[in-house]
Amino acid sequence: MMKWIAGIFIVIAILAYGLVHYAMSTALRTENPVGFEIIQISAVDGHSFPAGVWYPTQAQPRPTLLSIILMNVAHNAPISGDALPLVVISHGNGGGPASHADLALALANAGYVVVAPMHSGDNYADQSAVGSVTWLSGRTKELHATIDYMLKNWEGRDRIDPERIGAYGLSAGGFTVLTAVGAQPDLRIIANHCAESPEVICDLLRSVNSPYLNADTPTMEDAFLPDLRIKAAVVAAPGLGFTMVPNGLDNVHVPIQLWSAENDINVPYETNTRLVREALGSWVEFHSVPGAGHFSFLTPCSFLAPSAICSDEGQFDRKVFHTDMNASIIMFFKEIMKQP
Repeated sequence: MMKWIAGIFIVIAILAYGLVHYAMSTALRTENPVGFEIIQISAVDGHSFPAGVWYPTQAQPRPTLLSIILMNVAHNAPISGDALPLVVISHGNGGGPASHADLALALANAGYVVVAPMHSGDNYADQSAVGSVTWLSGRTKELHATIDYMLKNWEGRDRIDPERIGAYGLSAGGFTVLTAVGAQPDLRIIANHCAESPEVICDLLRSVNSPYLNADTPTMEDAFLPDLRIKAAVVAAPGLGFTMVPNGLDNVHVPIQLWSAENDINVPYETNTRLVREALGSWVEFHSVPGAGHFSFLTPCSFLAPSAICSDEGQFDRKVFHTDMNASIIMFFKEIMKQP
């Protein structure tokens, strides 16, 4: 009996070792060492929210877990470099700082400071703000607050070049980034659009009985204020793109790199990205990704990730795509935010 029990423990130990070894081998890695920390940001109205920060360092990286993503980073390490550009990342509905961890690592590896706030009431742990009147404007204000914190309060603030700030956003985060660089959406359009359209966003708003589904819901004219510090933006599959036409993008005057997934059924191209693309005209560098779905823009999945966000159709290789996409984004920011 004792031999049988001992044998079971040996098998369990071998399996545990194999699992740990596999997890370590799949950790996201960079050529140059990258530092990482979690910070807490206070907004103007007094509420606070966490954010992940990636940056160049000389310290030794180690496997570190961020939500469901394992990264090889130096936790709370000192920053290295001067006059570093800053990129702020806005995640999509139900996401978090880990949603674009591979992009953040790639940017930090290339010499950028990257900060990814976890939007209050619209993240994987808390959906309480979704569909409320302040849901979308609150996300934009948090983007402003994040940049404020990084330039005024972050420990490494003197290493950031305030003249070289960029932004990236996916889905609802794409909407957030566009409004942060001057877009003025007409949220009254949502009610009529959703009455005629089966889009996922409409289903989401119906599930929370959102006031946006009522065309008479008042909107605050000063809800979306542009942040003139942002000099360039990358936007993937921008949600609620239909609220930005015909004139809502007239005040966007920074270069935009725009991405669309060919098989995106969550944020359909025709009623979202296409409208944004056509309205921005010459301000846009457009990329369409064959075979990609909406979730293909998320960090390549680890064994910890839920299957719902890892399901790419056919033979689509998310890791290969992200290697190419991240390189394109870095090149775009590099061209726009050149060293003065």
